[in-house]
Amino acid sequence: MSLQETKSLLQKYRMVPNKLLGQNFMVDPSIFPKLINYASLSSCDVVLDVGAGFGFLTRFLANKCKQVIAVEKDPRVAQVLREQVKSIGNVTLIEGDVLKVDIPAFNKVVAIPPYYLSSHLVLWLLDRGFECAVLILQKEFASRLVADVSAEDYGWLRVVTNCRAEVELLDDVPKWMFHPSPEVDSVVVQLKPWATAPFTVKDEAFFRRLVRWLFTQRNKKLNNALVPFIRSERKVDKATAGEIVSALLLRDKRVRELSPNDFGALANVLVN
Repeated sequence: MSLQETKSLLQKYRMVPNKLLGQNFMVDPSIFPKLINYASLSSCDVVLDVGAGFGFLTRFLANKCKQVIAVEKDPRVAQVLREQVKSIGNVTLIEGDVLKVDIPAFNKVVAIPPYYLSSHLVLWLLDRGFECAVLILQKEFASRLVADVSAEDYGWLRVVTNCRAEVELLDDVPKWMFHPSPEVDSVVVQLKPWATAPFTVKDEAFFRRLVRWLFTQRNKKLNNALVPFIRSERKVDKATAGEIVSALLLRDKRVRELSPNDFGALANVLVN
């Protein structure tokens, strides 16, 4: 697999990579063994490959595991993928949006998803059972998954992810490894559901709504940022919402100063 092979397939099928769909094809296979290693793949694993493209990673995975579920949204690319894997018995090809189609059970994820899908895919994965996910993601996005409290890129995504999984940034993936080259570099990201979570929440949906709302007010003190949210959630007037907030221990902290654990505790108090 090489840049020449990718260009040959694009020419053969008269295709131009679609920027809107984030089509940047991996053309350096040297990263594949590292992905396999980080995922600790064995012959017992069923692996999800999101944004399978022309199937180079898919074929590599197929030699290392029990089954690969390869998902590709673009019908034209899926046609090429179908040709590339038709003789491989342990590959299941699914054409469509991974967030909308039915996906068979899997226990691990190894994928190079399109950049536009990153946040939606991470949230989708957090709501499903899996042992390990190894993804190549845009570096700037990945930094948000591990940002320190109060850092500029600390936000709702870090908090929500931290509730369900531990995240580790591994190897850098320079943009020249793709065709066409994206404008930014990438990084290998490993997600593993917590063996013992640092905190738990009573109502996941409420927790996510609360966190996302508060980070739209990240520089405000909690007592000011929370009132509109409580008014909307509980259908109460401003004075009542103010009374609820005044009883909170963290009310004088700014939103960006709250740790993920703080958000979890706050959600559990307010959901009652």
